[in-house]
Amino acid sequence: MTALALVLAAGLGACGGGSEEPAQLEADAPPAEQSDAADDAVETPAADVEPEEAETAAAPAETEAASEFSGLPEPYASADYATGRRLFMQCSSCHSLVEGGPTLLGPNLYGLFDRHVGEREGFDYSKALQDADFEWTPEKLDQWLTSPRNFLPGNRMSFAGVPREDQRTAIIAYVMSQTGYTQD
Repeated sequence: MTALALVLAAGLGACGGGSEEPAQLEADAPPAEQSDAADDAVETPAADVEPEEAETAAAPAETEAASEFSGLPEPYASADYATGRRLFMQCSSCHSLVEGGPTLLGPNLYGLFDRHVGEREGFDYSKALQDADFEWTPEKLDQWLTSPRNFLPGNRMSFAGVPREDQRTAIIAYVMSQTGYTQD
């Protein structure tokens, strides 16, 4: 119990909690001076923006997503990077993706693909996972994420699953891009 209290206190300190003076909220901050360019931007109606300019503004985000997943096989190469990253945030409360990263409530997922199930050093797997006999592949992870309880009864993962295929594909693509996945 003391260890838990220390972890929570460290987390609170890392988040800026415990300070005697509250952090200044953005709403309390003095307004920034507006430049003439900002005034011009407000006065310019959206209809005056050329379609090419709008496409160019969206291009960096599309390029980022395309470059993150471009080396992956389909359907993962076409998955939505922002969706995968956003949805994985829920997973990150239990799993880390960084090579050499910590084991949390669940195992670190770096190097997950082509690893035998239930064999990540430093994690105490359920008997169901220890007794299972398969290698993690994107397809197996898709089956797992659909419903961990139904895929492998007796595992300890409390997550109910992701019913939407496009969301599972985005999560898997994100995990592949962050965990050293290589095609054989």
